[in-house]
Amino acid sequence: MLEAVNFAQLLFPDFSLIAIGWLLCRYTALDRRVWDQVESLVYYFLFPVLLFHSIVRSPLDFAATSNLLTAGVAIGLCGIAMAYALPYVPGLGSHIDRRDHAASAQIGFRFNSFICLALAERLAGAQGLLLIAVLIGVCVPMFNIAAVWPMARHAQSGFARQLMRNPLIVATLAGLLANVLGFTVPNWATPTLTRIGAASLALGLLAAGAGMQFATLGRGKVLAVSVLSIRHLFLPLVAWGLSLALRLDATQASVLMAFSAVPTASSAYVLAARMGYNGPYVAGLVTLSTLLGMASLPFALALPR
Repeated sequence: MLEAVNFAQLLFPDFSLIAIGWLLCRYTALDRRVWDQVESLVYYFLFPVLLFHSIVRSPLDFAATSNLLTAGVAIGLCGIAMAYALPYVPGLGSHIDRRDHAASAQIGFRFNSFICLALAERLAGAQGLLLIAVLIGVCVPMFNIAAVWPMARHAQSGFARQLMRNPLIVATLAGLLANVLGFTVPNWATPTLTRIGAASLALGLLAAGAGMQFATLGRGKVLAVSVLSIRHLFLPLVAWGLSLALRLDATQASVLMAFSAVPTASSAYVLAARMGYNGPYVAGLVTLSTLLGMASLPFALALPR
């Protein structure tokens, strides 16, 4: 069944939207003035609605998925620790710009939940969707907090204040709380929320493309290689070891391996840009991560279990 998954086809929509955004910004009247407003719309409204709805719509069965949840959180903590540690690694630190690192550390541990959902459904149907919903519900708040922390710390703008003002974190925590309390979205509201979610994905990727400047990647090669290696090489290996150590069943192991190897979150660019950091650099990393996902996903899912 795994061989039937066409990874290039699965990732093509994300990559094509990024490319279209780049072309529109540079060769049409839709220049940076337009995309600055698009970024604000995505960051303050569309993405928060999407995250809330994504977490609320699937019941989270923590008891039945305790080992998978343990593995997912452990992968996340390993990714966060490795990404945060990069400036202090001998031989690397002197080549890493601390401000760019604050903005791009998130590339190493965040994940594209939309690709996760699509993969989980292909790999394991409804059970796969339920399993990935548990991981999304717990890991998205943790990863969003971890993404904001180095930027707030570097800017000395107050971590707690940034968390309270960050719409992505507020939305994910509210969604998790609503899910635990048994809140359900009324049927009449679901189509509207679904369309908002689709718009957030498309516009977020277009905005990432519009903000890309590949020249910035050339000035931060060491950092780029480091965070992308964490995302696409080291985390799949960590996931493989955990799946064996925790003796996950075949379905849980497949979902965990896919979770560990998918491209980074497309909202990483919007978060960095809205917090005043090097958005074009992060957008370039998002694009490269999307491409690398076509290699890391088959690699992760082919590891023996």
